[in-house]
Amino acid sequence: MSEQNNATEHEQEIVEPVEQASDSVENVEAQDVETEVEAEAEAELSPEEEIAGLYAELAATKKQVADQKDSVVRAAADIENMRRRAAQDVEKAHKFALEKFANELLPVIDNLERAIEFSDKENETLKPVLEGIDMTLKSFSDAVAKFGVEMLNPQGETFNPEFHQAMSIQPSNDVSPNTVLAVMQKGYTLNGRLLRPAMVMVSKEAE
Repeated sequence: MSEQNNATEHEQEIVEPVEQASDSVENVEAQDVETEVEAEAEAELSPEEEIAGLYAELAATKKQVADQKDSVVRAAADIENMRRRAAQDVEKAHKFALEKFANELLPVIDNLERAIEFSDKENETLKPVLEGIDMTLKSFSDAVAKFGVEMLNPQGETFNPEFHQAMSIQPSNDVSPNTVLAVMQKGYTLNGRLLRPAMVMVSKEAE
């Protein structure tokens, strides 16, 4: 009988620690569940906070879209400017490719004009020669005009410093001041760009 009592007491000693350990595990699990519930409760936002968060995200997205749109617009503008500059460069190349060549031809035209101007027009022997020079000069002038070369002969016009070069100033009562009295050398332009200014005498008010 005594042995049975001892066995029972021994079994109780074993069971009690197991039960205590089980209770401890259950308590830990319960605490973990409570912690998770509390964390979830803390993580849950109020409707106002959720709306505010959504508005913030929407504002950030709008700003990003606006920035990207601005970048695209700037890139398109840069491309358009490059295209326009390239087109202008090509146009200028077409218009002014003959600039140096035209400048080389101007002295030839000047010499033909001088030959006619200073020749003896009363000499019958020279008339056929002068007619030939005059025809050559006209053909030459017409040929260069086809490529945009235009003559500046501002006799009687108002002096324009953009296209005329004043070589002398002469008092005059016959014309208003700043009028071209004489053209010493004609000027020329190429498609509106000055090749050579006209050398002129300009009037001023007589004293």
